[in-house]
Amino acid sequence: MKKILLLICMIACSTGLVNAQKDKRPETYNYQRGVEAITEEKYAEAINYLNQEVSENPKNGYAFSWIAYVRALYKDNGKALDAVDLALKYIPKKDKEYVTFAYGTRAMVQLNLNDTTSALISYGNAIKADPENTDLYEKRAQVYYELKQYDYADADYYKMTTIKPGDIMGYMGLGRNANARKQWNDAIERFNYVERLSPTYSSVHAFRAEAYQGLNDWNKCTDDIVAAMEEEWDNKAMAIASELDEQQSTLLISKMKVKQAGNPNSITWPYAIGIIYESNNQYSKAVEAYNKANEVEVSPVTLYHISGCYEAMGENLLALDAIDKAINIDDTDTDYLRQKASVLYELGRKDEVLATCDKMITLSPEAPAGYYSRAWYRQLYCNYDDAIEDITTAIVLLPDYYFYYIIRANIYQLAGKDDMAKEDYRKAIELEKEDEDTRIYYAYQAIGDKQKAIELMDKSLARKGADEGDLYEAACLYARMNEKQKAIGYLEQALQNGYRHMTHIEHDHDLDNIRQMPEFKELIRKYDYRGNYQQAKTDDDEEQQQVQVDGDAKEIPFTKENGVCKVKCDINGLPLHFVFDTGASTVSISMVEATFMFKNGYLSKNDIIGSQNFMDANGNISVGTVIMLRSVKFGGEELTNVRASVVSNQVAPLLLGQSVLGRLGRIEIDNRRQVIRISNAMAAPTKPVSSPAPNVTDPSTPAPPAAEHT
Repeated sequence: MKKILLLICMIACSTGLVNAQKDKRPETYNYQRGVEAITEEKYAEAINYLNQEVSENPKNGYAFSWIAYVRALYKDNGKALDAVDLALKYIPKKDKEYVTFAYGTRAMVQLNLNDTTSALISYGNAIKADPENTDLYEKRAQVYYELKQYDYADADYYKMTTIKPGDIMGYMGLGRNANARKQWNDAIERFNYVERLSPTYSSVHAFRAEAYQGLNDWNKCTDDIVAAMEEEWDNKAMAIASELDEQQSTLLISKMKVKQAGNPNSITWPYAIGIIYESNNQYSKAVEAYNKANEVEVSPVTLYHISGCYEAMGENLLALDAIDKAINIDDTDTDYLRQKASVLYELGRKDEVLATCDKMITLSPEAPAGYYSRAWYRQLYCNYDDAIEDITTAIVLLPDYYFYYIIRANIYQLAGKDDMAKEDYRKAIELEKEDEDTRIYYAYQAIGDKQKAIELMDKSLARKGADEGDLYEAACLYARMNEKQKAIGYLEQALQNGYRHMTHIEHDHDLDNIRQMPEFKELIRKYDYRGNYQQAKTDDDEEQQQVQVDGDAKEIPFTKENGVCKVKCDINGLPLHFVFDTGASTVSISMVEATFMFKNGYLSKNDIIGSQNFMDANGNISVGTVIMLRSVKFGGEELTNVRASVVSNQVAPLLLGQSVLGRLGRIEIDNRRQVIRISNAMAAPTKPVSSPAPNVTDPSTPAPPAAEHT
């Protein structure tokens, strides 16, 4: 953030310099064209002109100042420092605008190099050259703030208010420092004064909301969040909103809905409401809010959030559909591709996962995220050599990020390279600053410091905002430490709280120590909702054991969900869970499942028969495509060539109707024992249909949505 702020300040400064050319400054052709190119952000062209200028006029300090500035933008820090030294050598000392510009550029480069001490000296020299320039005090105060040297920052902010008593930035800085010290009432006093100076300055509301948050004054806090959002989107205000608990969020959402009712054509309010619901893991409500935002204006960012919510709910086909829509709008954003890879992974589509990571790298070959993502999936798929190569590339591109070293260490460990793993774990500990969301506990566990690992995990779980993902991380940590019962306990808590990344649980090497435990298998049986959305692994022997035989009768277990019976079936080799509906005339599947089956080879166009109207037990009529299911396994038996309907309504339940039930014999439902009792043998299979399918709409067309463990 500090570098972005500095860049903005430098651009503002440079624009002023360009517009304030004086007679004594160079008027040579190459210099003038170079400066013009910078104002047009044609930096490569600018460097060419300016290099030509200094080759012809080697004492043109002004040209060197601009060369340094452009080099600093591209973080070509060595050349930038060389150029700025020449600029300060040759620029006339009386030209304080360009002297301060050069010192400011030097400070910018030094901050790029994390040399804050030298940067503070450069700002000091700039201030000596132009002691009435409040921008310089503000930049230096920002550095002090980030160093947590609040007294020095205060001194610079006070100086700003002395030079320009009406300049709100000095008072805002003093208020922000008070917030950092948790001097909430002092901060509120500062921000109140800013509001009186500039009633339309929206950022004051976001910073004051932080102070009211510190005082637990939720009514005023939420009022300020709304006020901050009313002028324009405010990231700080939304960050505070995302930290509120459910009760406080309800208060804020109520106030936002009032604003939404008064301005129904604004995308701000429904989108903000969606963010708040999502931050509280209320994913269904978040999707509803995001859909309302899309009614105002379809946005790929909103679709990205919708996809994330669906994935969190385990609705992976809907998540894939939403992120595909986002990518269709903007196929240049690697965040969207990263989300797509995550969903494809949950759907078990390995080749597409890796192809999506390839696209991320193609779009941004110098960004580490694509290489990290591909390394992550490759190690889950046990391709350790390629994974090590990818994560090493990510480290080369971002060498100071501790978590990449943890990932590489994990892969080294899986590949049996323990010494190299320990070296990386120690490097991660050296780099990590124990931020609030740290996962450095894995490194401490790996080098044998179990107590430190548990301490950091407990800290992570105790922080505000800890969720099912944190509980899952705890399960992984304790599984790695071979504390199996604790790992099972945290895994159960994670699943109870909504963790639905079932494919990841299936592949995650961290859980290998507990994978064969009966308790683990029972949790997976209880919480694995993938049956309706993707192919899950099945154990035929286990399925057969679940069917209890009593003479000619069989008892098949079912589960109760929202008042209906759900049973396991196998359709053309795909395991699904169907609603047992004696009032439905046929087998009925939704467009979501049909789309998945067509895309993955469980259905083909030759299975399509035609279209027809269907009525369920409640008298509801739906129009659907008729298909022929080649194989339906149910209760240990197999029926072939079963007619079924694909209902256009994508959220329609999967119904097991009379086209199957009528061929089973006598059926009794024992609600107490939760079993279905079937008497008499199943009817013989019907003759296969060999006639070609008529021309009908291809149901493989994706339906629109109803709305990393790392």
